[in-house]
Amino acid sequence: MNDWRSEHGGVPRSSIRASRGALAPGGVVGDGRYRLLAQLGVDERAGAHLWRARDGQLRRDVALTVLVGDPADVTAARGAQRTLERAAHASQFGHRNVARVLDVLSIGDGIASTEGLLGIVVAEWTKGTDLVDMIGDGPVAPATACRMLEPLAEAVDRAHNQGLVLGIDHPQRVRRSPDGTVRLVFPGPLPNGTLRDDVKALGAYLYLLLTGYWPLEQGPAAIPAAPTGKDGALRHPQNLRPEVPKELSALAARTIEDSGGGGVRTSAAFLRVLSQIAQDEEHKAYLRRTGAETEQPGYTEADGTVWTTRRPVTDAGQRKKLAFGATVLVVAAVGIIAWIGLSLISFFSDEDAAIGPDFNVAETTQQDDEDSDEQGEGNAGSGQEGPEPSLAEVEPGHVQGYNPKGTGDHPDRAPNAIDGNPDTSWVTSQYKQQLPALKPGTGLSLTFEEPIELHKVDVLSESTGTEIEIRTAQHPNSYLDSTEILGSGQVTERETGIELDEPTTVTYVMIWITELGGPDGAFESEINELTFYTSE
Repeated sequence: MNDWRSEHGGVPRSSIRASRGALAPGGVVGDGRYRLLAQLGVDERAGAHLWRARDGQLRRDVALTVLVGDPADVTAARGAQRTLERAAHASQFGHRNVARVLDVLSIGDGIASTEGLLGIVVAEWTKGTDLVDMIGDGPVAPATACRMLEPLAEAVDRAHNQGLVLGIDHPQRVRRSPDGTVRLVFPGPLPNGTLRDDVKALGAYLYLLLTGYWPLEQGPAAIPAAPTGKDGALRHPQNLRPEVPKELSALAARTIEDSGGGGVRTSAAFLRVLSQIAQDEEHKAYLRRTGAETEQPGYTEADGTVWTTRRPVTDAGQRKKLAFGATVLVVAAVGIIAWIGLSLISFFSDEDAAIGPDFNVAETTQQDDEDSDEQGEGNAGSGQEGPEPSLAEVEPGHVQGYNPKGTGDHPDRAPNAIDGNPDTSWVTSQYKQQLPALKPGTGLSLTFEEPIELHKVDVLSESTGTEIEIRTAQHPNSYLDSTEILGSGQVTERETGIELDEPTTVTYVMIWITELGGPDGAFESEINELTFYTSE
C-alpha cells in the first residue's frame, strides 16, 4: 500500500515508534505494576510518552501517559504535577469519547524514585486506529469528517461547561474508536493548556481529516505540516481540496486562526456550526443516493439533451391543441367503461340462469368453510403459520442523549432510563413551544453489545401525550435523515407498549420524541424506564 504522506513530505511512521531510554517494550513502570507493550506516540511539549501497557494486577490493557523528566528539574517537576492534578480532576468527567482516567501516579505514590519518571496517567484502553495510520491513504470525505469529529466536539463542550480542559491538541493523543468516531485516549492536559487550546484543536482535527495536514505547531513528524501562502497565512482546506464545502473549510480555518474578528472561539459555537454543516452534508448525500437532486440549468446529457429547471414558455395555440386532445381521450374512456359495464351485466345474468333453481347457497357456503378449515390445518401443519414467538427482555449496553443538531437534553441523566429503577428518570429540557417549533425532536440513543432482533419497547412514563418513534441507525450519533422508523406510539398511561411494525435486527436504537407532554409554555417529557424485548 502506498503511503499518501510519502508524497507530501511526511516522515515514516517508524520514527515515532522508537524506544527512548529505559522505556521499551517489555519494560515495567509504576513500581512494577504496568508492563509496556507498544509505544504509540510522543508529545514533546510535555515530555509525555504514550504507551499501551498491561496492568499486571487487574490483568487488563491500559493507556499510559508517561511523563518523562528529571525530578531535580524544578520547572519540569512542577509542570508534571500540574498535569497530574488536572488529570485527577478530569477523572470525574464521563463521556463516551473520552477515555476514563483510572489512576494518577506520582513519585512516592505509585512511582519509585529510582524509575526516573515524573508521573503517569493511567486510562482505560481503547481499541481503534491511530489517526496517523487512518490518513495514511489520504484525507476523508467531508461528511465522514463531520460524523467522526462531532462527538469529540460534544465532549469538549461538556467538559468546558464544567470548567475542565481536556488537552486534545495533539493527534497522537486521540484514536478512531471502533464506532468510527474520534476519541481522546491519552488524557493529561498540558500545565498551561487553556479552553481556547481545546477549541483550536477541534479546528485542527477538522483540517487534518479534510486535508491530511496538521495546521498547529509541534505536531508529530509523521504528519506533514499544513502549507501556507506567500503571505505566511494558512491555506484553507478548500484551496487544497476543491470538493471540501466552503462552509466547512471556513469553519476549520476560522477556528484555528487567532487574529482578526469573527473567528470561532468557543466549543459551543464550533459544535453548533459543525452540526448544521454535517446535517446539510448528510441531506445532500441522501439526495444523491436516492436520485432526488434537482438538475441544474444547462446540464447536458451525453446524447446532447439539455435539461433546465426554467418554467416552460406558454403558447396559446399549443394550449388549445392539448385541450382538444384531452377532451377526445375523456370521451373515449367513458365509452369503453360503458361497454365493459354492459358486458358484465350480461355475463352474470347468463351465469345465474346456468346455475338453476336447485342450487343450494347454504350448502355451498358450508362446504367452502370446511375446505377453508382443512386448508388452514394444512398450512399450520406445514409451518406457514404458528404461535407468536415468546419474548425476553434485553438490556442495552450504553445510552446517551441524542440530538442530531447538538448536545442531547440532560445527557447526564440518560442512564436513568435503563437502570431498572422506576424511581429515577431521564427528562427532556423544558420548552416554551411544542416540538417541532424549535427543533424537530429530542431523545435517547441506545447501543446493544451485539445485534438483537427487536420486537417491542415498553415505555414507563407519566408524561401523557408524548409521541415517540422507535428508530434504528448505523451509528449511535447518526443523523436523523439516515435513521429508519420501526414503530411509533403515544404515551397514554404509565406503561405504554410500542410494537414494531415488524421484528428488526438492530444494534443502535433511537428513542425519538416528536411531541412533548406537559402544559402550554412548559412542554417536557420524562421517561422513567425503557424495556426492550427480543425473541427467546
